[in-house]
Amino acid sequence: MKNRILTTLGLAVCLGGVSLAQQGSPLSAARDLYASARYDEALTVLDGMTMGAEALDRRSIEQYRSLCLLALGRGTEAESAIAAVVTADPLFVPGESEASPRVRSAFSEVRQRLLPEIAASRYTAAKAAFDRKDFVTAESAFRELMALLDDRQMGNRLGDLRVLASGFLDLSTAAAAPPPEPVKPAAPAVAERPAAPALDPNHIWTGDEPGVAAPTMVKQDVPRVPSSITSQMRDRGMLELVIDEQGRVVSITLRSSVHPVYDPLLMASARQWRYSPATVGGVPVKFRKLVQITVSR
Repeated sequence: MKNRILTTLGLAVCLGGVSLAQQGSPLSAARDLYASARYDEALTVLDGMTMGAEALDRRSIEQYRSLCLLALGRGTEAESAIAAVVTADPLFVPGESEASPRVRSAFSEVRQRLLPEIAASRYTAAKAAFDRKDFVTAESAFRELMALLDDRQMGNRLGDLRVLASGFLDLSTAAAAPPPEPVKPAAPAVAERPAAPALDPNHIWTGDEPGVAAPTMVKQDVPRVPSSITSQMRDRGMLELVIDEQGRVVSITLRSSVHPVYDPLLMASARQWRYSPATVGGVPVKFRKLVQITVSR
């Protein structure tokens, strides 16, 4: 009877229809020790499994660890074990068939406290993937972040972060599947002409200098405005760009803000803009360009 009660209170660790506590495995041994109220021995087995465990097994290990620690009255350590589960998989919530009410309540308390910190960390990682132009990874990371920010236990906290994450998700999705490059017509044959004089490759030209043909726009998409800030933003903003010899935007300076939430989305989008490069005597050169942003409400 005692073992039956303990088993009822414990975790029925089974995900996707496949038990993680397979017969004869260390996790199965820990489960049996827990069911026999041999909590210290179960913890010893679990400690030996931690190193090198896969993410899914680690979650199960920490679940059983929290059970043993709660049974031993070691609440602070149990909370740390639960925190490890939540940090590894913040979307995981144990169901009624997986954990006792006591464990589910402890999970809920720890999860509610940690979710904002985890969300901020996930945003930093997703934004880093976006900045290094790993758009496939960024898109996946921002989708997971959006699911986390929409979680019921977030309680609508971090609203500004959700607006940013939504905007970067749209940008990542668009960049992950770019349209095919337009086919450029073959240039007509021209008579060979003398080589152009050497130009300083570090000089940044402007439209004020003679003999400079300014860059022309190829792609200059402006991100959509989040509906939550439309009534608070300015109608116009200004960016200063440096465009290199390949027509890429290599430097962006915000000269006039539209809105603190919208500005990062605008600057991230501007990094993907493309131009036909400026030329001097037919030679592509770096060019400093001011772009006025007009926002439709």
